[in-house]
Amino acid sequence: MKTLTTTEELQAFCDAAAQHPYVTVDTEFLRERTYYSKLCLIQLAFAGDGENDAVLVDPLAEGISLEPLYALFRDENVVKVFHAARQDLEIFWVDASVFPKPLFDTQVAAMVCGFGEQAGYETLVRKIVKQGLDKTSRFTDWSRRPLSEAQKTYALADVTHLRKIYEFLAAELDKSGRSHWVAEELQVLTDPATYDIQPQEAWQRVKTRTNSGKFLAVVRELAAFREIYAQSNNVPRNRVFKDDALVELASTKPRTAAELGGSRLLLREARKGAIAEGILEAVAKGVSCPPEKFPRLDRSREKLQVNPALADLLRVLLKAKTEAEGVAAKLIAPSADLDAIAAGLRDVPALSGWRREVFGADALRLCEGKIGLAANGQAVQVVEL
Repeated sequence: MKTLTTTEELQAFCDAAAQHPYVTVDTEFLRERTYYSKLCLIQLAFAGDGENDAVLVDPLAEGISLEPLYALFRDENVVKVFHAARQDLEIFWVDASVFPKPLFDTQVAAMVCGFGEQAGYETLVRKIVKQGLDKTSRFTDWSRRPLSEAQKTYALADVTHLRKIYEFLAAELDKSGRSHWVAEELQVLTDPATYDIQPQEAWQRVKTRTNSGKFLAVVRELAAFREIYAQSNNVPRNRVFKDDALVELASTKPRTAAELGGSRLLLREARKGAIAEGILEAVAKGVSCPPEKFPRLDRSREKLQVNPALADLLRVLLKAKTEAEGVAAKLIAPSADLDAIAAGLRDVPALSGWRREVFGADALRLCEGKIGLAANGQAVQVVEL
């Protein structure tokens, strides 16, 4: 196993990879103690079984630049293959504002090819490569050096087996004509907005039981301050203050350091210094927010008049269609979207793109009374009305 520790070594490997149709990529990182993921290791492999066809890259090595890799990411003649790519892509986007192009995600492809919902890498290795994986190094602290041979072996397996998985799934997609399904799904992964966290929108991730506009205004300002502080200091949100403390602060609305000190849930470090000052400023800003600028929770779907019988029929139709097509039902439409369709909404992902081909078109026909469903032994079939 070769570990690349210099820019020159990485350049040589990327030059060789550029001569192949694809390169498999994975990363190991830490995020428990930081806001942004700390990239600790990169695994790369291209087609072949030679000793130089798969390598580890040490991004923590002194003086190494990842620009040769980013140049390979920009090379549209080489497919970049990942499994469950979202967190990997976020790392590269934050570090260098680059997305691998073209991109292939074997997890998405596996769902399209009938391997179930959220097919894990270990499952695909077992089913496609017909091998097992040694997961004993799963909880490694990848920032520590030196890495053991067992850790390196574990890491490299994440890209060596991925070659056969990619080749198998790509062939299946070509045979079924579903490559454009995967391409549609991957568009969101290469959209900068997917990774662009706006502090003023962070409040929407905080679960509360209160719909009061003034309360939510304070929640919004506290969540925005926490996000900005966490980003600026590269610490996890929960290290600033946790959601339960945020909700408590929005309820008690402390105005002074003494009142802030009375919080039951606030971490000791947050009761003084910059965090305490930021909390008091955020609370004051939220309290003074005029009513016309209060945030509003989107409760539109909660007020929908769902036809329960139609919703049940849509679930049966979805199950029949996905079983017939060999594609994961969750990838087509979650339960909430089926309820939305049954309530008359039409701006639903299941009714557009490749999902419309598989399910959406017949779902609309079912809603319009143009088709029915009939049991045929163990199967359900569509009946024209």
